[in-house]
Amino acid sequence: MDRLALNIRSTAARATMVWRIRTGGRQHPLPGKLVVSLTSYPPRFATLPLTLRSLLCQTVKPDRIVLWVSHDDEPIIPEAVRRLTSYGVEIRTTDDIKSFKKIIPAVRAFPDAFIVTADDDVYYGPHWLEDLTLASSGRMGLIVCYQAREIQRDDQGKLQPYEQWPYLSEPRDSATAFPVGRGGILYPPGALSSEIADEAAFLELCPQADDVWLYWMGRRAGSTYRKIQQSEGLWDWPGSQKTALFRENLLASMNDRQIDAVAQRYGYPDF
Repeated sequence: MDRLALNIRSTAARATMVWRIRTGGRQHPLPGKLVVSLTSYPPRFATLPLTLRSLLCQTVKPDRIVLWVSHDDEPIIPEAVRRLTSYGVEIRTTDDIKSFKKIIPAVRAFPDAFIVTADDDVYYGPHWLEDLTLASSGRMGLIVCYQAREIQRDDQGKLQPYEQWPYLSEPRDSATAFPVGRGGILYPPGALSSEIADEAAFLELCPQADDVWLYWMGRRAGSTYRKIQQSEGLWDWPGSQKTALFRENLLASMNDRQIDAVAQRYGYPDF
């Protein structure tokens, strides 16, 4: 782990990870419980302790940090991950529903909480969680994210291919801001349709595209989207992106097919 930590960009960041994990952070400002939720699987277990440490190093303290793993993967969780339970990380098991493990079990277990999703292969700077909570200010129906694409339509109003949706570089409140999960997304209670947990539907329509499902469920609940500026960098752990979903989605145009499938079932939102 120490060898991998050397890949973080600055000595100050590494020092912060060690110091904050011992002293904790300030109370968050939200009017309810705050749960940070993520999932992982064996190809990512080597760097998972580093991501969890970065989540334990935040300037504001969530009420829970919950790691969801499949029943089959739980016995092989590394000891370096299990040791972090003494600092507050919870390990819970669930059915193997792919990347949906980071949000669906959390919505079921904590329906009245503010839920922030994180990825298991990213270093999150110490102000990552605080900035999300401040941008939210506890407003119901406002989904806050660090990274988003701008949904594009052609002259006839049809959606352009996903690859042609540019990343938003500036902060914006917009119904056409399509949150990308890697940066982290904050969901207030009730911000996603009650259909969110329809496992048969999302596994049929978009099994490799949780971002697509979550966007549609947010729009169906009447939520709005806020893309905020990153005050700190987000860094992928070396080698972790070899198994990233986005490579498969882009190269095989899987996102476009899954977007079409969801739209055929639920209709297109008003943009």
